[in-house]
Amino acid sequence: MIKHKLYINGQYADSTGDEWIDIINPATEEVISQTPKGTEEDVNKAIDAAFEAQKQWEKVPSNERGKIVRKLGDQIKEKRETFINLLIEEQGKPKDQASDEVDTAIDYFHYMSEWGRRIEGEIVPSDRPNENILIYKKPIGVVAGIVPWNFPVFILARKVATALIAGCTIVLKPSQQTPNTAAEFTKIIDGMEEIPKGVYNYVTGTGSTIGNVMASHSKVGIVTMTGSVGAGTKVMEAAAQNITKVNLELGGKAPAIVTENADLDLAVKHIVTSRLTNSGQACTNAERVYVQESVAEDFTKKLTEAMEKSRAGNPNEESDLDIGPLVSKDRLDEVHEMVEKAVREGAEILTGGKPIDREKGFFYPPTVLGNVKHESSIIKEEIFGPVLPIVTYKTLDEAIEMSNDTEFGLSSSVYTENYHETMRVINGLKFGETFVNRENFEALQGYHAGVRKSGLGGADGKHGLDDFLVTHVAYMQYKTE
Repeated sequence: MIKHKLYINGQYADSTGDEWIDIINPATEEVISQTPKGTEEDVNKAIDAAFEAQKQWEKVPSNERGKIVRKLGDQIKEKRETFINLLIEEQGKPKDQASDEVDTAIDYFHYMSEWGRRIEGEIVPSDRPNENILIYKKPIGVVAGIVPWNFPVFILARKVATALIAGCTIVLKPSQQTPNTAAEFTKIIDGMEEIPKGVYNYVTGTGSTIGNVMASHSKVGIVTMTGSVGAGTKVMEAAAQNITKVNLELGGKAPAIVTENADLDLAVKHIVTSRLTNSGQACTNAERVYVQESVAEDFTKKLTEAMEKSRAGNPNEESDLDIGPLVSKDRLDEVHEMVEKAVREGAEILTGGKPIDREKGFFYPPTVLGNVKHESSIIKEEIFGPVLPIVTYKTLDEAIEMSNDTEFGLSSSVYTENYHETMRVINGLKFGETFVNRENFEALQGYHAGVRKSGLGGADGKHGLDDFLVTHVAYMQYKTE
């Protein structure tokens, strides 16, 4: 049994508490490791270390920080198979999806390393003679990074690479359900002499203890968290004590609009991918489909057949899978209750609809629901499982209005071969992202951000980096003689 330690100020450390958290393989229900249930004292030590280290880290030339960030990506690449296997075991992804996540994390470190020479300020005209106004971009300070269980490697990369290239230090908290990949990454940090002590710190524990202390600490410059709306609300409340900046990616309820001018086979292919990625446990997953009445019957038949052909299984033992298990028994029960409630509200199960009968593991099949009303709970609430409800519409304006009728606003998509319909949808939707005739997944150089209850701030590209920087304006008077 592997029992992890904390990592504070360049050294592995025992927690000041004596409680442990079991890490469960969701496909086998076996305990695969344990992590310390960290305490407030542990977090304070980590933040203090990060705060002191940041004073010198920001003075390291940004191109040198870039070389270090790139090397982190290289080191993950050298241990690629280890990370893939750990991810399969702790999170339940099929191997090809686990491989994609690890490769994307490697790319993220490499991509973000290139920003070392691209962090730019400005010089703007002054209203006074003999004066220049200089606008600097400086690191925000200590980053409190809270990583979710659904993409524990990729989102670790998103937070760590961005923090380090910006000149910030970081205290990282992995999910209590999936800390093993973060623990492996910490080994890489520990073996790199180029990274000063305290620049990266790693603490484990529950969000209610660790997360709240991180968010409320006066020495933290920004709290960046990916997780649920409930958790994000608590982070904001804690951060308000010190008016600490928050960067939140929270829930999603992505609509997929299919018009009568869509390539239905293409739409089915990408919507199935967008629903089943990570067994439906992603904020960007297609959560609801709006299909025009004139093509609804044909589309629904094709979609149902495609979902029926999708393979579920234990990724530790089986290959060529479309989905693995859900992350926990609680998640399995919640998804099934949502399906049963939808049926009580009038929906029809076209395929799937009940947990897969296996001796061990938290498996739910790809499920399609027809005859769903837009007002039903399964259209309003985030499912976070491989369940896809279908709603029909008459006009495109109706589809846009129903798509916007949500408290979320992260991802969305449209399927049509008509240019005019595409532009109407893009300009009408109130979401941070719209994918046209393709699956839902963002680019590293884009800007992954939501509106409404989907979050504040964003990630990726120059705009994501900017969230980790603060603006400092200097008014420079000079003499002419």
